[in-house]
Amino acid sequence: MNSRALARSYRHTTALHRPAMRASITAGAALAGWQYGRSRGGGWWRHGNGGYGWVGPLFWPFAYFDIYDYALWGPRVGAPFWYYGYDDIYAGLFGPYDYQGLAGYLPPRGSPGAGPDRLALLCGEDSREIAGLPIDLIAQAIEPTEPQRAALDDLANASVTSAQKIKAACPATVALTASGRLALMQQRLEAMISGVATVQPALDKFYGLLNDEQKARLNAVAEDQERKTERRRSRSLARPCDVAQSSALQWPAEEIEVRLHPTDAQKPKLAALQDASAKAAEVLATSCRIDEAATPPARLTAVGKRLGVMLEQVRLVRTALDDFYATLNDEQKAQFEAIGPRRTSLADRADMKRGRR
Repeated sequence: MNSRALARSYRHTTALHRPAMRASITAGAALAGWQYGRSRGGGWWRHGNGGYGWVGPLFWPFAYFDIYDYALWGPRVGAPFWYYGYDDIYAGLFGPYDYQGLAGYLPPRGSPGAGPDRLALLCGEDSREIAGLPIDLIAQAIEPTEPQRAALDDLANASVTSAQKIKAACPATVALTASGRLALMQQRLEAMISGVATVQPALDKFYGLLNDEQKARLNAVAEDQERKTERRRSRSLARPCDVAQSSALQWPAEEIEVRLHPTDAQKPKLAALQDASAKAAEVLATSCRIDEAATPPARLTAVGKRLGVMLEQVRLVRTALDDFYATLNDEQKAQFEAIGPRRTSLADRADMKRGRR
């Protein structure tokens, strides 16, 4: 987290407006908690665009950017928003970080406040210059009338308020249990939904005041943003909403059986948790639909709906998890929490073997 490359990226805030750069920063930060270069091979919880849903204790880095990229510029620029889904619930259940890994995201001893500041940047800075909507770019494109300028100013203020709400859900501590991780995930989603609700009326009003020519100009800016994104995008990246699930995200039934040796009384609770997880995967896959013809207000509405579905599924999985977790003894809990870090360790070894060939 102290690397020069990450520090330079944080200082050059214009870089944070590029989805590819954010994915790169997220990837570096997601693996920075390990010492001596461990887990540099990729990470089994990685998104199809190269970013990560979890960075240490933080769920959904750069959340505000992902929301407004999709709402303003459309599905090609805003594709990162749609990579979030069941994979992140799974990584919440079976967290990839052990305590040593998570400790890398805490403030160094003797330097109070250093850690939270770094995570806060990933959470989404709440200043107009960084997280606020690109108001000057929009104004330059549409040449607003006085009523439109007033509505645009209201939208700018709403966007900063929204960013502040989302940033407020940035974790100040690390969660060491699956229940704690899902609780943080739920808190983050609730803040994002509140942020969307804050911006929606202002965006609806502003867009409704535009004439057809101004809407065409705004679309032209979106197309320009799309061309810039396409030039930086790798052709090998997986498409968002791809329902194919990697083997790393399959339910670890055998490992749970071997590690926990669940009793007959615990098995129904475990089955309910597995069912809730499978249902979440199905619901989130079927609700992942990108409408290329939508207007900015319609796309922001779609964002709110998607976040609502994610929140509902997180709550359902968390309820089933807490019911199961309450039946476990301390040793079983420790074994359950070791599943994700063990998978990360195995991935490290496989990477090292491939590197020696």
